[in-house]
Amino acid sequence: MVFSKAEQFLAFRYLKSRREEGFISISAWFSLIGITLGVATLIVVMSVMNGFRTELVNRILGINGHLMIYSQENNFVKNYNSIAKQVINFENVLAITPQVEGQALARSKTHITGVMIRGARWTDLPTKKLLWKSLSKEARANYKNKKQILIGNRLARKLHVSIGDKITLLSANGVVTALGLIPQKQSFVIGGVFNVGMYEYDENFIYLPWEKAESFLITSGKAHNLEIFLKNPDETQKIKNLIQKEMNKGLKILDWKEKNNAFINALNVEKNVMFLILSLIILVAAFNIISSMIMLVNDKKSDIALLRTMGATKMTVIKIFILVGFSIGFIGTFFGTLIGIYLSVNIEVLRQILSFLFSRELFSPEVYFLTHMPSEINFNEVFYIIVTSLILTLIASAIPSWKASKVMPAETLRYE
Repeated sequence: MVFSKAEQFLAFRYLKSRREEGFISISAWFSLIGITLGVATLIVVMSVMNGFRTELVNRILGINGHLMIYSQENNFVKNYNSIAKQVINFENVLAITPQVEGQALARSKTHITGVMIRGARWTDLPTKKLLWKSLSKEARANYKNKKQILIGNRLARKLHVSIGDKITLLSANGVVTALGLIPQKQSFVIGGVFNVGMYEYDENFIYLPWEKAESFLITSGKAHNLEIFLKNPDETQKIKNLIQKEMNKGLKILDWKEKNNAFINALNVEKNVMFLILSLIILVAAFNIISSMIMLVNDKKSDIALLRTMGATKMTVIKIFILVGFSIGFIGTFFGTLIGIYLSVNIEVLRQILSFLFSRELFSPEVYFLTHMPSEINFNEVFYIIVTSLILTLIASAIPSWKASKVMPAETLRYE
């Protein structure tokens, strides 16, 4: 749709309200502010949801493998070394590591809490990139040479312990005697504190050197599972199918998406629901444009009648009022996009400011798993939001514009 200079002049002239038309001006401002807030909020929420998903996936894969091999027969994978030798020769496989794990109680001098124990070989530790990067040189040396344990920073604070302190671990995996089951109980020196940025791990996990984990969990010669790390995560399904075809039928293979399926699906559903709910803000603003434009048409009936008597066609009148409404939507969408992108880039700073002002922690890591507010702007989604806003604005402008074209010059001017 092409607008002539005269149509543009009249449209922008109608956007400027005279003093006696203050109510129309206020209504237009509400429409503009509504669209601005709707677009900005949508961009921020979509960016935060994208950030949460990307950050959580990266952290999950930074600690866990892309594929996990379990035994279908019992809780242990036997002959894990021979399985590892076969799998490591498959194309795209970077590393394969055995893992033992179990639950226990951790007790310091003053506190006690439940924890998750994982055993990892020293040579396998670098495959867990987030864990490896968070460890100091001293912690790595203590784990390798002194066979000391690694503990999450939040767990360390909960137990009031630090590097060099001792904690006692108690496990239900014990020795059966004539008097019954005697729980396993061992003391360990803390060699390092890690911080991977995920609440679940930093609050609950303890890593033991492989030999000590085997002894404590009584799993000598066996592993609970094997983790496979790939060079290219996009080929996860291809490698999974290959392993299932070539390996023992008694093995069960899960990829990281299956293991975290409920969590990832919940994120996707929440993102879609938030998009629909927040789109209503733009829809309400569009209806506000309709009401303000109808009032503008009623106020400008005499002007429309004069234009018609001077030779203006119905299409000219429609185009003038469409341009008026669309200008409101365009300006609101433009500023909403700028504000939304700016807030998305600085969302963590905003969270900290709001937390300080309200004297409480917003987006607690106990609930949201991460220790900071992530954000990732997807410009395809930003484009869709902009297009949706402009289309709704255009539709909203078309209704009163059509009404304006129906103004009858003779009847209107008769009473002027």
